Amino acid sequence: MDQESAESTQSGESVGPITSLEASATTIMERCDLLARFSEEPDRLTRRFATPAMREVNERVATWMRAAGMSVRHDAVGNLIGRYEASASPCKTLLLGSHLDTVRDAGKYDGPLGVLVALECVARLYRQRIRLPFAIEVYGFADEEGLRYHSAYLGSKAVTGAFDGRLLALTDSDNVTLAEAIRRFGGDPDNLATCKRDQDDLIGYCEVHIEQGPVLEYEGLPVGVVSAIQGQSRIEVIFTGVAGHAGTVPSALRRDALCAASEFVLAVEALSRQTAGLVATVGQMIVQPGASNVIPGAVALSLDVRHPDDDIREAMCAQLAQTAQEIATRRTVTAQWQLLQATASVQCDQQLAQLFAQAIEAQGISVKYLPSGAGHDAAVMAAITPIAMLFVRCAGGISHSPAEAVAAADVATATAVLERFLHSVAQLPVSPRSKAHEPV
Repeated sequence: MDQESAESTQSGESVGPITSLEASATTIMERCDLLARFSEEPDRLTRRFATPAMREVNERVATWMRAAGMSVRHDAVGNLIGRYEASASPCKTLLLGSHLDTVRDAGKYDGPLGVLVALECVARLYRQRIRLPFAIEVYGFADEEGLRYHSAYLGSKAVTGAFDGRLLALTDSDNVTLAEAIRRFGGDPDNLATCKRDQDDLIGYCEVHIEQGPVLEYEGLPVGVVSAIQGQSRIEVIFTGVAGHAGTVPSALRRDALCAASEFVLAVEALSRQTAGLVATVGQMIVQPGASNVIPGAVALSLDVRHPDDDIREAMCAQLAQTAQEIATRRTVTAQWQLLQATASVQCDQQLAQLFAQAIEAQGISVKYLPSGAGHDAAVMAAITPIAMLFVRCAGGISHSPAEAVAAADVATATAVLERFLHSVAQLPVSPRSKAHEPV
């Protein structure tokens, strides 16, 4: 790092001692514990968009951001943003962060860990009196989970300009519109366009996140590099047969919708197991009329299909649709197939991913590339800037649960990797944007 890049902060500022990575990890873990106390429910962690619990979290994180030498602001939708200035201007900006909202009955780390690791890396730069050739902004996104208004990524969609103004009319369980919730939170629903970032100002967006799966634990690795965020298809399948008396209709004459649905569920499982990279899940099933002494006349089930290659995902959906029809024909029932939502996969930026990989190798750790089966703010941010993600091992691959857990040693590793990554970005001769969206 040259002298200009290592420019000190203003004289007279008290920046504190340079701490070890272990101490930084302890700070991050303690802060995750503290943020988990800010909940709408006394007996479990639930923190929805634009609620008093979110306000308390933002206020606490803002305090930590200021202590790390950042200026702090909220944008019109309620995203929390801390900015650490560059060594000189004009400069570009690297975005880091994750989300601060949660699901209902959540764990401590899904979202907040990414914000706090990024914040601690900035704090470590500040304590060392280092300014990089680019500015760093840490985002605490206001909504990723979509729990309150059942529409996810409200925060990152505003940042990318993809926010649909019609969503402002949505109401929550208390009949509060989204527009009013934003207004009560101190935002401005009439000026959400001001949240949008200029893509020419950005180097990229990088997110640290728990894996939410068991691969890293299985491989014995603390961190891994995300190659892509999988595409997803959500489908409703309805099998319709004929209800009848459980005691009077012979088995050979039945048109049992549940038997047809059950065969289909097993076909979904079989296809998922035999197709590399494919995960397909039936998570809901509604049986009608739902009585113990009545043959099921209709079954509606959910189907979730994900794969990092959109062509393969779409081909597998077509194959499953054909399978549903074949089962229905053979069992003399009908099958109705309705696509509810299709989300394209997102490839992580090749150059930024390689910098993460090099930072991992520098720690003496093998590099594992793996796709993300869950959605993230990074997938939305890819519309305006290159993205990269670093996964952190989580116990048992469990997430969206109070049992969510990470090890302090793994958090220390993630902090070291992100810190080295930042210094590597500072040495790039050109903006990573020149290789944006190339697959890993």
